[in-house]
Amino acid sequence: MTNNTCDFPRASAPGVTPGNAGQNLPVWRASFRMALVAAASVVAVGLMATGLTGCADMSGITPQASLRDAPSLGLKANPDSGAQATAQAPLVAEWWRDFGDEQLNTLVAQALQTSPSLKLAQARLARAQAVIEVADAATLPQLTGQLDLTRQRYTANGAVPPPLAGSIRESGTAQLNASWELDFFGKNRAALDAALGSANAAEADAQAARLLLASNVARSYFQLMRLNEQANVARRTLAQREETLKLVRDRVDAGLDTRLELRQSEGGLPEARLQLETLLEQMALTRNALGALVGQPDGAAALAPSAQAAIKNVAVSATIPADLLGRRADIAAARWRVEASSKDVANAKTQFYPNINLVAFAGFSSIGLGNLLDSGSRQWGVGPALRLPIFDAGRLRANLRGKTADLDAAVESYNAAVIDAVRDVADQVASSQAIVRQQTEQRAAQDAAESAYDIAVQRYKAGLGNYLNVLTAETSVLAQRRLAVDLSARALDTQVALIRALGGGYTPGQSVPAERQAALATH
Repeated sequence: MTNNTCDFPRASAPGVTPGNAGQNLPVWRASFRMALVAAASVVAVGLMATGLTGCADMSGITPQASLRDAPSLGLKANPDSGAQATAQAPLVAEWWRDFGDEQLNTLVAQALQTSPSLKLAQARLARAQAVIEVADAATLPQLTGQLDLTRQRYTANGAVPPPLAGSIRESGTAQLNASWELDFFGKNRAALDAALGSANAAEADAQAARLLLASNVARSYFQLMRLNEQANVARRTLAQREETLKLVRDRVDAGLDTRLELRQSEGGLPEARLQLETLLEQMALTRNALGALVGQPDGAAALAPSAQAAIKNVAVSATIPADLLGRRADIAAARWRVEASSKDVANAKTQFYPNINLVAFAGFSSIGLGNLLDSGSRQWGVGPALRLPIFDAGRLRANLRGKTADLDAAVESYNAAVIDAVRDVADQVASSQAIVRQQTEQRAAQDAAESAYDIAVQRYKAGLGNYLNVLTAETSVLAQRRLAVDLSARALDTQVALIRALGGGYTPGQSVPAERQAALATH
């Protein structure tokens, strides 16, 4: 029988002879076969792992909380046009400049630059961004280098055969180890998404801290302004009571008044001094608070606040905007925490599934360091690795239950934040409207008091009344001035509080740039 196989001499590749072709394949052919074997192994392991996912038992563990939306809170759509729509436009980021006070601008700038609380929020943001990089690294191949050099005595009574048994030898290993976790079930992707959500929440927290710091500086500055105005009124009140006492003494000496009127007038002086001293103490405390806010304890010691009349009013929304939930940094942070918690739940679910890695190593290993780099000391290996939880005594279910509870807590924290935000805005809107009405009535009362004072002055100059009537009429004027100062201060404070409640110019963003997020999404 004739053999049809051609038996011509064949050219051998370098390093390969016809007799050992099965044992010494060319490097490129060996690598190609190794890649085919690895790919086939991965496919087989993946198919087996997919079949084993039916073992995952997550029944009965589901979130119970649900997010509140704008309609459920009674928030209606904003008008599309008109003055009201203009008033409800988003605020500017540096809203404090609209008050038109350079001292306030300087104080806020110093606070934003030096405040430890703001720097703490920024440090937390940097920490959250670092966690993103850690989570991102888990999605990519890992390569490590290994070098082990050992001088060892091998036991003579163990499994090591002669001539190693009982001898002292040096051994070494130098190789590269590579691994890549094939994220079939999205475990690493979920962890990365959770880290992204936490970082965005930290960024929103930093913005909320910035807004809170700026609003506290503005409110403290306006409080110092109020106390300064009240101190001026208190000084005039003290001077007026000193004039009254002098006049009553003259009348007692003339026999026109008794010691009762004298004692009553004398009692008014300590009361006026007490009021002034109380105001001065409050001013000192407010200056200390301002100094602490700007990071310089003595930074406000010599601060002379502007007059209330020099401060511009800032027009803000008279109603609760429907997009309030997207304007506030604290609500955005709570929403990002819900997102991060939901990804943590997804990650906890993937723990039930197999963990598939592709591992490889290549390097040198030998007994005797002199042979470490010889060609015969070469070693390599490649293949898949599968880890599947079979019995864990309920650990994975407990972990999933805990992550689900964390998600419910995050959702309810978000709901509490939005309810509190709506209440906060409603309170500030109600107060601002009420203060406008109160100021209208107060101005009418002050006009009447000043008119009565003018009449008393005219009667005194015409010789138809005494100076005591003038001082008595001025008492009503001073009382109305004190009330006017308080109402003006409340109006400014309410404006700041409403600006803060409406988000203070916060623009929702992400701590990770868009191009970086796109790159992460491809892994």
